[in-house]
Amino acid sequence: MAHPIPTPAPPDPQILEGLRRVIESQIGPRGRGAIYQNVNGAFEVLALVRDPELARELLRRRCAQWALVVRDVLRPDGDPFVVGSVWTTSDRLVREADTVRAQAAGSKAVR
Repeated sequence: MAHPIPTPAPPDPQILEGLRRVIESQIGPRGRGAIYQNVNGAFEVLALVRDPELARELLRRRCAQWALVVRDVLRPDGDPFVVGSVWTTSDRLVREADTVRAQAAGSKAVR
């Protein structure tokens, strides 16, 4: 006798909000256009991938929720590559993301 597959319950908004906050803290200020530096080098963020399925494919990790496509700015011949490392206290923002800079320029124009 076949048993019906139960319909999954809708996601809990509090759990989704908690996951969103964790992801944002892991990404940190690394939006598109940002340059950050750590012990491994200095990197420009070319793309921020927030689609979990695409991030999992790019990083080849079953649990990835996001990914960054970066370019090492210290190597002029460096090819873009994908990272999923979280933002830590050893990371330093060198240049803000494009959206932050655009918002700052817009707020200056309004004054």
